[in-house]
Amino acid sequence: MRTIDAVAEILKREGINILPSFPTTPVIEAAAAAGIKPIICRQERVGVGIADGWSRVKNGKPAGAFAMQYGPGAENAYAGVATAFSDAVPMLLLPLGHPLDRDRVFPNFSSIRSYESVTKFAEQVNQPKRVGDTLRRAFTQMRSGRPGPALVEIPVDVGNAEVDPSVVENYRPVKIAKAQANPEEVMAAAKALLGAKRPVVQAGQGVLYAEATPELIELAELVQAPVYSTLAGKSAFPEWHPLALGSAEAAMSGTAYLFLREADLVFAVGSSLSRHGMATNIPDRKVIIHNTADTIDHNKSYYADFPILGDAKLVLRQFIEACKDLLTGKARDGAAVRAEITKARDAWLMQWTPKLTSNDTPINPYRIISDFMQVVDPDTAIVTHDSGGPRFQLMPFYRAGGPRSYVGWGKSHQLGTGLGLMMGAKLAAPDKFCVNFMGDAAFGMTGLDFETAVRSGIPILTVVLNNNTMAVDTEHLKTSHALFRTRDLLGNYADVAKAMGGWSERVSDPAQIKDAIQRARKVTESGKAALLEFVTAEENTISHHRAFRFD
Repeated sequence: MRTIDAVAEILKREGINILPSFPTTPVIEAAAAAGIKPIICRQERVGVGIADGWSRVKNGKPAGAFAMQYGPGAENAYAGVATAFSDAVPMLLLPLGHPLDRDRVFPNFSSIRSYESVTKFAEQVNQPKRVGDTLRRAFTQMRSGRPGPALVEIPVDVGNAEVDPSVVENYRPVKIAKAQANPEEVMAAAKALLGAKRPVVQAGQGVLYAEATPELIELAELVQAPVYSTLAGKSAFPEWHPLALGSAEAAMSGTAYLFLREADLVFAVGSSLSRHGMATNIPDRKVIIHNTADTIDHNKSYYADFPILGDAKLVLRQFIEACKDLLTGKARDGAAVRAEITKARDAWLMQWTPKLTSNDTPINPYRIISDFMQVVDPDTAIVTHDSGGPRFQLMPFYRAGGPRSYVGWGKSHQLGTGLGLMMGAKLAAPDKFCVNFMGDAAFGMTGLDFETAVRSGIPILTVVLNNNTMAVDTEHLKTSHALFRTRDLLGNYADVAKAMGGWSERVSDPAQIKDAIQRARKVTESGKAALLEFVTAEENTISHHRAFRFD
């Protein structure tokens, strides 16, 4: 048995049955021979995105994996890994390595050295007999505490070397340890939560990875506290729940903005509480209860009055029991807070009604989002934005259903990431209607990988909002655009999709939005990748949402 054959067999034991990849690496052939299906992408960044989307939807059980060649392959994959690292996604990266006698010799690219800042674990298999131990450490680290990418470099000569089959025979899938919080600290925090006049709960991505949505709903209803989600945590709390405030990031719902502004206490659960341009920055003078699985987050950006370390599911159960003891069986009346949420949401949406119902041409992008929500049940779908306008437009208004019905991302926000994420999501949840919204600039970055979805039989829907410009950069490219038209973009992306073998339509009439979405969904249900290109107006989204953000 060669080392790469052992790698493939260990991947199978860890539950991995697909391998997004790009040649040339012998790991692809070894995986195929072991019964793992390779998904050959057009570029490495999208392949990493496929593994990323798979891991998010599967909660890392099993984790996604991506294999690439040394040199150019490892170099091109970097941006996708940076996104996964910033969003704490557990996934395995398998770059081929240069032969050991050329390892780290200039000008050869070293994956180990170069990826250390964007991976949670990076190790080289420098002897065949170490392959089992190295992979066991990788799978453990990527899923323990705060999740993150793990990299295992396989030098080409080590990969093709013989290894004793006992390496595989002795390998057992790893088990992950989880911890509760200190009970006394939980009780003190629970007293503060119940004593607050206007508490709000921030649901982070840790709620999703801990599969703690039921506990979060139970606690929110017990204490009658409104809940909003972070960018990466969107769908951790169903946004159709009466206590849901929606999501909050650089552009947040008006409801979340109002309640967060007026709150006297914020309970951040499963959240890193990072201060970031794409994050929910919390206003000053709030009491903060901060639950995270990694001590690196405590007091990082905000002072934590009650730092609570532990798995979100276990910690929420501790809070539920503590609050029950403190309430001594007296149910809280939540009628007033629910009515306030409804009133605030209705008032906010009323401000946006002209855009959400606009009959203008070119089409207003907010009208597309509104019509999409009217014809798509969020619990039957998995939706994601892309960088730029689509993220700012979609995040505040789209009301996600249950866990992983939305994939939020963006602390490291390369244009075009959403396409790979939705391919991975569809592979992980084939019964879901998987849709990525992207702009024309994002399509320019990764759009040719729509052909990967066509060729590989991954029936996603890509929605391209084509306004022929880089609208988000309106304020940054004023002079250059006036002199040299630097924001202008050109393209008919429906034609590009057809040329790549997919189904597509180009829509310019707002009256056709709903019918087009329903036609596209039927196409995906028949097993074919689809693309809808909407001819849209330029919307200066950041200016519209500036009133609803905390910088």
